[in-house]
Amino acid sequence: MVSVSRESPEQTERRLLGVIAAAELVEFDGAWAFKESPLEQPPVLTSEMLAVVRDENSWSWLVPAEADAEETFAVFSFHFPPAADNSGFVGWLATVLKQRLGTGVFVVCGQNSSRGGIYDYWGCPVELRDQARRVLEDLRRDR
Repeated sequence: MVSVSRESPEQTERRLLGVIAAAELVEFDGAWAFKESPLEQPPVLTSEMLAVVRDENSWSWLVPAEADAEETFAVFSFHFPPAADNSGFVGWLATVLKQRLGTGVFVVCGQNSSRGGIYDYWGCPVELRDQARRVLEDLRRDR
């Protein structure tokens, strides 16, 4: 369920530091990349795919990068505890990562009701993997 919080920026920061500390964080090995196909040619689902999304023209899916991939990403995921108020998490963490790493990120969200609800896959340029890991570790300790 989506929550709407009315709080000061300081309260939001404190709450989201608690959320990131309580979340299950997974770092995926290797480099990841997006593949695409026209809307009339949907991908065949495989267990290596982390996410599949579409717009009105094409399909896009996130898989382990092949050697010829043009743009590659490090990928992290967050599963949140069932009662966590994670409203604002994506905007907050994306802003922190932009400020500290100087890069944007991508986020793909999914739903798993048996594991707390919404979960997120986060990607940043693969060459920033170690720096992103340190930022996430620092935030999880700053609670």
